[in-house]
Amino acid sequence: MEILIKASQLLVSLSILIILHELGHFIPAKLFKTRVEKFYLFFDWKFSLWKHKKGETEYGIGWIPLGGYVKIAGMIDESMDKEQMKQAPQPWEFRSKPTWQRLIIMIGGVTVNVLLAIAIYIGMMFYYGEEVLPTANLTYGISCDSLALEMGLRNGDKIVSIDGKEVENFKKVIPEIIMNEARTIQVSRNGAIENIVIPAGFIGKIINQIKGGEIIAPRFPFVIEDFGPESAAKVAGIKVQDKIVGLNDIKTNFFDEFKTEIQNHKGEVIQVHLLRQGQELTIPVKVSKEGFIGVVPQSLDHFLKVEDKKYSFFEAIPAGTQKAFSTVSDYVGQIKLIFNTEVQGYKQLGGFITFGKVFAPHWDWMRFWSLTAFFSIALAVMNLLPIPALDGGHVLFLLIEMITGRKLPEKFLEYAQAVGMILLLALLLFANGNDVIRLFKP
Repeated sequence: MEILIKASQLLVSLSILIILHELGHFIPAKLFKTRVEKFYLFFDWKFSLWKHKKGETEYGIGWIPLGGYVKIAGMIDESMDKEQMKQAPQPWEFRSKPTWQRLIIMIGGVTVNVLLAIAIYIGMMFYYGEEVLPTANLTYGISCDSLALEMGLRNGDKIVSIDGKEVENFKKVIPEIIMNEARTIQVSRNGAIENIVIPAGFIGKIINQIKGGEIIAPRFPFVIEDFGPESAAKVAGIKVQDKIVGLNDIKTNFFDEFKTEIQNHKGEVIQVHLLRQGQELTIPVKVSKEGFIGVVPQSLDHFLKVEDKKYSFFEAIPAGTQKAFSTVSDYVGQIKLIFNTEVQGYKQLGGFITFGKVFAPHWDWMRFWSLTAFFSIALAVMNLLPIPALDGGHVLFLLIEMITGRKLPEKFLEYAQAVGMILLLALLLFANGNDVIRLFKP
């Protein structure tokens, strides 16, 4: 059922993006009186699931969910309609229009994708607001996983800056390290500033590790908020609001220390030291074979000042716009990592399985719209790459035409389109192949 829900969210998200992207081409084409022969959601190779002709345009839904297209008369595109191009140019055809009109038609899809992301982020800022944990508010510092410890960080460190640049939002710390390929982290440790040099090759390790969870997290004390079903801790006499401070002879003042230490006592009876209304108590508890005692800690915002920013509609406009362009910058940084030999970002490329996994296992509208906005930005950036068969390839050729004052030969454009389509197909196979390989990795 979870797979079906995730797949449904992915399908709806992609459908919204594809339809609006193609509308970005369709509308200016119509405004410039250019004939649009087809408008399709998904590809209709051999046959379509549904089609309807209205005026000069056939609207339809294809059966191959790899994108969509508008077929504009007199344009060399993915349809590779060479017969039409052999005929004499007609006034309603793309090739007969002034260069500036053709350029506007080609950048229309990308423009709509960016505007859509801005609109979604503005709506989210207005409706949901924004939750921010300032890095300076980490009273107890950070907890580190094994990779962060190997990198040189320590539990309790307080992040001061990355490569000397302050990062105000804690959620941005790891993205800042990855996107800017940071080399140093400045931390406050035992009252002194330490400069941690990130070892060579660690950016790639961080990217691999964060798929399984956070490599650093805010540190906080362990106060009981609730119990799990059949809780051994509850049966033993531990109560809500008790603060766990030790296991056997080991102090565990923080939740991360407790999680680490209890894994050393699976199936054992341990002495849990706790504070209850200022009084220290010791209670024996049986640990399960999986390393649990059935307790739920109080959430982070009980101990750290998490800022819940609310925006009026007019305040949401600049905030949402800034969020969109910040996402563009981050995504461009991610693309650069693909070609970084140290990071080997190409190994992290994923296809439809990867995209589907990031959606929630239930219909979460906040996550759905957040991911849709991100995918809209990704679609815009990818389409601007100067690769034939992408919008960016067409834009590149049109810019050359504007500079030189001469059209590129149609035969050259046909060959370029074919090469571009082969490259895109290879990329699609590679990305989805990575997904398949990961399914069989232990």
